[in-house]
Amino acid sequence: MLPIPAPVLRLLFPLRRAYWHLRRPRTFGVKALLAHPDGGGRLLVVRHSYGDRARWGLPGGGYRPARETAAEAVAREVREELGLVIAPGAFAELDTVLVDGGGKRDTLTLFAARAVDAGVRRSPELAEARWVADVGELGAARVSRWLRLALERRG
Repeated sequence: MLPIPAPVLRLLFPLRRAYWHLRRPRTFGVKALLAHPDGGGRLLVVRHSYGDRARWGLPGGGYRPARETAAEAVAREVREELGLVIAPGAFAELDTVLVDGGGKRDTLTLFAARAVDAGVRRSPELAEARWVADVGELGAARVSRWLRLALERRG
């Protein structure tokens, strides 16, 4: 499947929001709190090229439970968005959150994982990806609630 260019994603985003508001479908999503392979404590944070482009968050996306598990989905999303592979055995579910708002009902599963290598290859849906030791390195930039929750659950 060919990646969708960032300008097209930005144009389609309002249509997607309207659809969710009218239909209120139940969706399933995953997010990954991804640790650097060197074990030094750095984590990967991303900014998307659509929606709230100023907010730092976690890589992830949607999936269909009839086609794949949440664990399979998070590995796929990390591979598609970042070109990274999750290390076998370095993978844990942090939390599953039910979200009902903004026009949709979502079941979001947060995972902690470690990447096999650090060579990020961003897809067009990401404006930026950065390894950080602490979210304080992002300065005054906004941070997503999912990133904050994943950090809290990880301990």
